[in-house]
Amino acid sequence: MDIVVKGRKTEVPERFRKHVAEKLKLDKIQKLDGKVISLDVEVSKEHNPRQADRSDRVEITLRSRGPVIRAEASAADPYAALDLATGKLEARLRKEHDKRHTRRGNGRLSAAEVADVVPGVAELNANGRPVALEATDAVPTTRIGSLEVQGEGPLVVREKLHTAAPMTLDQALYEMELVGHDFYLFVDAETKQPSVVYRRHAYDYGVIHLETDPLAGAEAGGAGGALGG
Repeated sequence: MDIVVKGRKTEVPERFRKHVAEKLKLDKIQKLDGKVISLDVEVSKEHNPRQADRSDRVEITLRSRGPVIRAEASAADPYAALDLATGKLEARLRKEHDKRHTRRGNGRLSAAEVADVVPGVAELNANGRPVALEATDAVPTTRIGSLEVQGEGPLVVREKLHTAAPMTLDQALYEMELVGHDFYLFVDAETKQPSVVYRRHAYDYGVIHLETDPLAGAEAGGAGGALGG
């Protein structure tokens, strides 16, 4: 397995690439997860002077036969950001490793087996179809590369599409913790509804389900609002 290092809107020096290889010790990672498929490191830079203390961002993504594990961090330089992100990745790997061994022998799926049943999450609209940007004729549209900006924005800077099988609420909470996000979009295995779990206060979690209203038209709108409610 090789480590792929890439820059997003920034150049990655050869010295930093060598440092990544030294910092992310593959033998240590493979002891915690022996079925690693790929390890990607993405480096990006924020050019806003007001964010100089966290101008460099490093995101590490580990893919294996189990859930995707991701860790990211920002600091004043890429080396410090890499140190922070590596620490987070190792902590999540240990958590996944310990949980896998705790579950072994009690009849439940191991983390490595979950990927065969639940490969990921899907971003779906209320009709159960992949989310897509729709143009609005009433507002001027400007095309920037592969993006279309309506009016003066806001500008969509990143779009992701995931394919997935339905999963339980417990699995969604578990995978949200592994990727280190405050929310996680999934399809509920019991109701088949597009749903999202999110972190509220302290150790509390919330869940939102979307249900299609067959009598409502497009003007009915969506389910906007703050996740923390």
